[in-house]
Amino acid sequence: MTTDTSWLSRTELLIGIDALHQLTQAHVLVIGMGGVGSFAAEFIARSGVGRMTIVDGDVVDPSNRNRQLPALAINHGQSKVHIMAERLLAINPELELKVVNEFVRPEAINALLDTDADYIIDAIDSLTPKLTCIKAAYRKGMRIVSSMGAGGKLDPTQLQVTDIAKTYNCPFAQQIRKQLKMEGIKKGIKVVFSPELPDKNSIMRTDGTNFKKSAYGTISYLPAVFGATAASVVIRDLMTD
Repeated sequence: MTTDTSWLSRTELLIGIDALHQLTQAHVLVIGMGGVGSFAAEFIARSGVGRMTIVDGDVVDPSNRNRQLPALAINHGQSKVHIMAERLLAINPELELKVVNEFVRPEAINALLDTDADYIIDAIDSLTPKLTCIKAAYRKGMRIVSSMGAGGKLDPTQLQVTDIAKTYNCPFAQQIRKQLKMEGIKKGIKVVFSPELPDKNSIMRTDGTNFKKSAYGTISYLPAVFGATAASVVIRDLMTD
């Protein structure tokens, strides 16, 4: 069967046939299909990346609709990862897509990262699984870009891509940085973060399900910009392989 790449003609016009070929041969693992990960996954798919693995065990909740790509008024209670799988394959029917409908638990991280993925996008929003993922990827020598805190913030122009060691004003990144240092990891993790101070008045406590004890309020566009930025890091790095 002949592969139809005509839908990527505008991409080829910008980056050239060789870079596009690099993308079509790549495999990207996106962990988390929430406000950051769902948009990151879509932008990865639209770039022409040939293989993807997407991971999430959650279902759509009404509170997701203000910021998450799979969340609609008509699909509450449905699996986010399956909604995203249908959408990604509608964008590129030839995409080789693996769907993992599971919550990211620390004890399952090593098995999840036992893959030939060329790049990992970490869009996990719970501290313990996120730390476990980052540490495992670092020790395996796998390329990863990790999203820091997008909640409680409003200004997309403040986003930066940097090493975890250079983050500041982000409480989530501070926790990650502190825990990594305790494991002897002081730098070498590429992250997307914003130095905009989160609105402390927008925080709420949760029941602690799935390692998440609190959450900030969110605006529609900010997590999407985090996802777009993470996707851009992956795409630009893969183009130059």
